[in-house]
Amino acid sequence: MTDKRELATRPAPKIVAFDLDDTLAPSKSPVPPEVADALNELLRRVPVCVISGGQFGQFETQLLPALHLGDEAADRLHLMPTCGTRYLRWDGTKYAEIYARNLSDEQRARAIEAVEATARDLGLWEADPWGDIIEDRGSQITFSALGQEAPLEAKVAWDMSGSKKNLLRDTLAPLLPDLEVRSGGSTSVDITARGIDKAYGIKELEKATGIGLADMLFVGDRLDEHGNDYPVKALGVACHEVASWRDTASYIHDVVARLDEDH
Repeated sequence: MTDKRELATRPAPKIVAFDLDDTLAPSKSPVPPEVADALNELLRRVPVCVISGGQFGQFETQLLPALHLGDEAADRLHLMPTCGTRYLRWDGTKYAEIYARNLSDEQRARAIEAVEATARDLGLWEADPWGDIIEDRGSQITFSALGQEAPLEAKVAWDMSGSKKNLLRDTLAPLLPDLEVRSGGSTSVDITARGIDKAYGIKELEKATGIGLADMLFVGDRLDEHGNDYPVKALGVACHEVASWRDTASYIHDVVARLDEDH
């Protein structure tokens, strides 16, 4: 894992990628002004990618309104919702889809049935959730234990050790051997096509930009072995782990300072 001191000893990154929830913003909440200002400064210097388990609608409500991007900055921003199963770029008027690695109808139906049955068997099915527990995102099925609209404080308190999510993931994965099952955010488990996770998205980013993995930097809050950011770390990309958006804002300023040293 990269820490701040290593920024001074390694080549400056040519692109910086970020997780969204609990990295750039509190879960399902708008990007705070401090982070938005720091991202705008970073975008003036290098391309930026945001890769998240959330669907594109979260980017539209949490991220993009906070940035107030001009065309040049918009063109330097790469968006990868649903763990990199989708990729969007600025086409001059909007963010347009480059690809979508959708699950088949049969895979989605089977995943939904399996995750609900498993959650019920394990006693992890909430009787009175805040919104839908299971969301079909086309390229990803997401289980949110307390519902999609659960308040942040309830989500934080539900599984502080991660044991509930890990149990669900470990029980569910053998039932869906052709699919990727990974612990997501604080209360979620994500299901995608086999081999498609954030590492897949980062490799697609490498192809699209021509920037090698050695010249990338990734910032996320779930770089532990069970986290959905871990596949990026396992690729060998330089990573920095944060505990909150405040850590991220501070770290982006350090990255900007490091980039300015090279100019």
